[in-house]
This record gives sequence, C-alpha cells and structure tokens, in this order.
Amino acid sequence: MSEPDTAARYLDRYAEILAEVSATGRRLTRDELDARRALGEQAAERGHSLRSLVREHLAATRAAWPGSRGSADHVLAAMEQAVDAFAEGYERAQRQAVREEEAARREFIDDLLHGRSDLGRLAERAERFGLVLSSSHAVAVAEGPEAYDDVAPVTQRIEAALIARFGNRRILLATKNERLVCIASGDQDDVLAYFAGQAHAATDDGRVAIGRPRPGAGGVVHSYEEALSTLELAGRLGLDDPVVRAADLLVYPVLARDRQAMADLVLSALGPLKRARGGAEPLLETLRVYFDSGCTAAEAARRLALSVRALTYRLERIHQLTGADPADPVHRYTLQTAVIGARLLDWPAQEI
Repeated sequence: MSEPDTAARYLDRYAEILAEVSATGRRLTRDELDARRALGEQAAERGHSLRSLVREHLAATRAAWPGSRGSADHVLAAMEQAVDAFAEGYERAQRQAVREEEAARREFIDDLLHGRSDLGRLAERAERFGLVLSSSHAVAVAEGPEAYDDVAPVTQRIEAALIARFGNRRILLATKNERLVCIASGDQDDVLAYFAGQAHAATDDGRVAIGRPRPGAGGVVHSYEEALSTLELAGRLGLDDPVVRAADLLVYPVLARDRQAMADLVLSALGPLKRARGGAEPLLETLRVYFDSGCTAAEAARRLALSVRALTYRLERIHQLTGADPADPVHRYTLQTAVIGARLLDWPAQEI
C-alpha cells in the first residue's frame, strides 16, 4: 500500500536532521539540502500549500526542541537551512509548472487561430482555457504603436479589467503576432465592446476590429481572420473610428473582390483628375470629405478648412475634368464608388 500523501510525508528525516545538526552545530550537507529541495518539488507538484507546509516545519521544530542537546542558535540555523531548501524546491516546481502552462496555452492559441490540430482534440483542450467550442464565438483584435505579448503591462492591465468586470465568464485574452486578441462567446457582445474600449485606451488610441460570431472551432479562425482583414481595410480606407466591426464593412470586400473591374472604374471616373494643377490628390480628398459629410457643402468646407466658395470651385473643377457632377444623384454613386475604390487600391499613390 502506498504511503498517504500527508504533510508529514514531506518532513521525512527532518526531526533527525534537527537533532543531529543542533547537537554538532554543523551545516546541512549537500545531499540533505538536495533531499529537502526534492521534497519541496514533490509537494508543489501534488498541490500542497507552501504556507501549510512551512507551518508543519515550525510545529515539528517546536516538538523536537525539548530533545535537542545543542543551543537554540543551532536549532534555528538548521531549521532555516532546511526550510529555505524546501521552499526553493517548491518554488522551482511552481515556476516549471507556470512555464509548462504558458507553453500549453501558447500552443493552444496558435492551433486555435490557425485552424490546426484535430478539431475534437482542440475542443477538449479549449475547456481547459475556458472556451466551449460547440457554441459560436467572435474575436476582437487590437493593434497599437507597440508590440504586445502575454506579459506586457498593457495585456495584464486589460486582463485585470476584464476579470474585474465579467468575473468567471468564458473569455480568453491572448496575444498573437504582437496584437491583442480577445475571444468570447458569440452572444457576449458586451465583452468584446468592453475589451475594445479598454484596448483603445491602453494602446494609446490604437484600433480594434471585431469579427462576426461564427460556430465551432473553425468559426474562431474565421472570426479572427475577418477581424484582421477588417483592421487592414480600416487602415487602407483611413477610417477615423477606433473600433470597427466586420459586419459594418461588408460592402468593401465585395467591391474589392474584382480588382481589375475596380481599377477600370477608378481610372475611368477619376483618372482625368490627374490633369489638375497639383495632381489628383487634392480633388480626390475633396470628394472623399464631401461624400463623408453627407454631400453637405458647408460641413465639407469646414472639415477641409476651406470657404464654401472654394469648395464649390473644386467641385465644379471635378465636374469639368471628369464630366460627372458630384451634386447630381445619378453621377454621385459612380464617383463615390470610385473614391472608395481609389482608397482600397491606394490610388494615385500606387499605379493601377
């Protein structure tokens, strides 16, 4: 029959060592210290509390004291060495456990976000990290001016805020490719919205993209990739919104799907602007702001720091060059779609 896993098991030979060392005044030998470290490691691996084990050492010291022939100083010195070695082994085992847990977590995140590994096995591993992959999940991705990892102060601050706000809800916060990633159940949009607000503030006004909820383990991958694409798209479009949702930008991937057709539209509708003094960029920006302002001349002029008269002149010049009137509803759709295409293709900075 195996020995019961009690605290006394980890005090093996402690009383004998105390008696001998206190009588002679010698220090513990290397083998004795190694044995104490090994016992500390075993105790940590089996989940015992270091506090309770130190208390057991102190109780054993007090029990052995009346029979000690040496001085109190020798007894205390022996106890100090033994407990210190025991705690060193305990802490070493804990550090190893933490490293193994971090490695397992990182491997899981990599497999989850890349769609690797057997889906059944992935679902089993997900339970360990608080996710139930049989339901739908959505992913939010945040990026900022710095590279972020799991031990970055920003990551830890956001994680603490999420725990304080939502407690034990099934949420997974991680980092991937120097970005912050938050995975939550598809019906927990409040979690992702809160993460987005915290991440935007903590990353010095960085941008956050939120993918759509998708079912299953593969759904996490799709939502993550959608969030990444949305981040890239928001950057190319120069959007000012700090939080962008994939669901709100679905029209842009559709427009960009046929790149050649979009390039033909941009060159046909906006190509003549390159003949303007100063090139196409000033007039293209005028169109972008005009459309973003709801085609309200006064608001567009304010955003461009122009007078309404100067804005009107620019719009007339665009009409002259392209043959399309931005104020005409029939022409407006073509011009606005072409402006979106120019932003997606980075024209005229890039030749198309």
